[in-house]
Amino acid sequence: MTTVRIATRGSKLALWQAEHIKAELVRREPELEVELVVVKTVGDRVLDRSLAAIGGKGLFTKEVEEALLSGGADLAVHSLKDVPTEETAELGIFAFPPREQPWDALLCNPALGLPRSGSARDLLAKLPPSARLGTSSLRRACQLLALRPDLQIVPLRGNVDTRLRKLLDGELDAAVLAAAGLSRLGLSQHISACFSQVELLPACGQGALAVQCRKDDAETQARLGRLDHYLTRQAVLAERALNSRLGGSCQTPIAGYAQVSEGLPEQLILTAMVGSMDGTTVLRASAQGAMSAPTVLAESVAAMLLAQGAQELLRSDAAR
Repeated sequence: MTTVRIATRGSKLALWQAEHIKAELVRREPELEVELVVVKTVGDRVLDRSLAAIGGKGLFTKEVEEALLSGGADLAVHSLKDVPTEETAELGIFAFPPREQPWDALLCNPALGLPRSGSARDLLAKLPPSARLGTSSLRRACQLLALRPDLQIVPLRGNVDTRLRKLLDGELDAAVLAAAGLSRLGLSQHISACFSQVELLPACGQGALAVQCRKDDAETQARLGRLDHYLTRQAVLAERALNSRLGGSCQTPIAGYAQVSEGLPEQLILTAMVGSMDGTTVLRASAQGAMSAPTVLAESVAAMLLAQGAQELLRSDAAR
């Protein structure tokens, strides 16, 4: 009997994701034995500082990847938005399963008594003056401040349960989390409204999973190939190519989302954003291109942003 070991972080969400991939593997190979190898990363251990302050790249993936490189695991499951665009040479992402919703969710403190109706932007406008909104994402903070400059952005780290508790305990008036994570954990009832991409463009790769293994492990690669979803793959490759071209990290407010063009199934539309940390400048660009050439599309959109002055924003934000 074949045994496959999955390296994963130990948070509830990471374990859900690993269990999901385990179930998909066993569904295709009922005789397969699958074990989880739980790893603690720097991003899990250091919770008193922002992601930008502790380095940015690989904070939730480095130790998980080390389990693969050492032979302690056969594959790893990551939230794609956590995986640096500069991938580890000996490893590759061999499956992008079907993507969950990529949107950001607005969660309001129930004590405010705000209605759950209308757009997230309308609901955001109903928060009290100088409302305390929790997020540690510079991308979210930039776009939210562009909508409501008076917001007090409060750093919010920790797992989903910890973030929810801070909101429900009254430390915050509102918080913004990924809708996909809340949905996967059965916590969608806490969502007041989801932002559209016009209101709050998601992070590159948000809502998607990345399943990784060693490049010299042909057997595992073949196994993961059965989990791969072509439309998801092409969309997130465009987003990651854009992020790479702009030199994006969690230290810079960059967003990107690619979707199939309505009525043109062989075309992708990629929309991207670069902004200043205080939200006073938000640059957006969008273009359509062949789904088979996601990198070409990403180059086109990146060039449009750079022509608008994105490079100066990226330089000034990275220097802080």
